[in-house]
Amino acid sequence: MSFNSRQLNVGVDRAFATISDPTTYPHWLVGAQAIRDVDDDWPQPGSRFRHLVGVGLLQFPDNSEVLEIEPGYRLRLKVKARPLITAVATFTVVGDEHRCVVSIEEEPTPRTLGTVVRVVMDPTVHVRNHRSLARLAAFVEST
Repeated sequence: MSFNSRQLNVGVDRAFATISDPTTYPHWLVGAQAIRDVDDDWPQPGSRFRHLVGVGLLQFPDNSEVLEIEPGYRLRLKVKARPLITAVATFTVVGDEHRCVVSIEEEPTPRTLGTVVRVVMDPTVHVRNHRSLARLAAFVEST
């Protein structure tokens, strides 16, 4: 499992609004290339958004689904970035109207290769999420 957190110099409402708006993901989430479509009932549990993930010309279409939402506090997504990643990502925001801490906990779902993949993926996901939180801070603090 990968766990990252970062303090942002914006309030909880602004940070959570950004995290729960998938159209912002290409601006701050490392690997998110484009959002193709968002369900009309987003972010209700079971709703999805479809996206392209990858690096450069290597892009894969996939989707993410809301598993749970506690507005202003927690968003839990079933994320897919095939062919390599299927995971549950939990975004949590705590703080006040001036500052907050955003955390990302990402747990791979069971895969055929099991713990062999995790040995490689966990550190990689940790670095990606660290960079994503830095980009999130820059994005929300500049808009």
